[in-house]
Amino acid sequence: MPKIWLLSDARNDAALEQTLRRLPRGSGFVYRHYHLDPARRQARFGRLAAIARGRGHVVALSAPARQARAWGADAIYGAPGRIPGAEGLLRLATVHSLRELAAARRSGADAVFISPVFATASHPGARSLGPVRALLLARRARCPAILLGGMDAARFRAFRQVPHVQGWAAIDGLSAA
Repeated sequence: MPKIWLLSDARNDAALEQTLRRLPRGSGFVYRHYHLDPARRQARFGRLAAIARGRGHVVALSAPARQARAWGADAIYGAPGRIPGAEGLLRLATVHSLRELAAARRSGADAVFISPVFATASHPGARSLGPVRALLLARRARCPAILLGGMDAARFRAFRQVPHVQGWAAIDGLSAA
């Protein structure tokens, strides 16, 4: 399971190629790009996935399992209710509460992305979990926990010795300037 995950977004799109090349080998890449129409989204995925695979990164797609398989993704990313039936793919569930954590367990999640740990540009003004609540969710996860939301390398240093926390993910916190 990668320790560092880059998530795609409209605001980091221009820097994705450079950022994927800068990430440590064997990192993870979650392709979202909800802002693109289906044909452009698939074409962009193909280009970025090729770069990611060239660096040994795990490539996840935020989409139904059938689409993730058809596009050649290694993993599926999304709410716990979207990952059942994704056998053969790494199943990455987004978790924001104890209820979603329980759903992720029932869905067979291989890892959970716990968010938002801190305030994030993706959801301005939204309430964050904070480090304590995020760690409580991570302890109950029973699978690798990835921290997301306002994360960067400096913030992750405070969590790196916590046995329940596998790694961290970011959009802005990893994107090349």
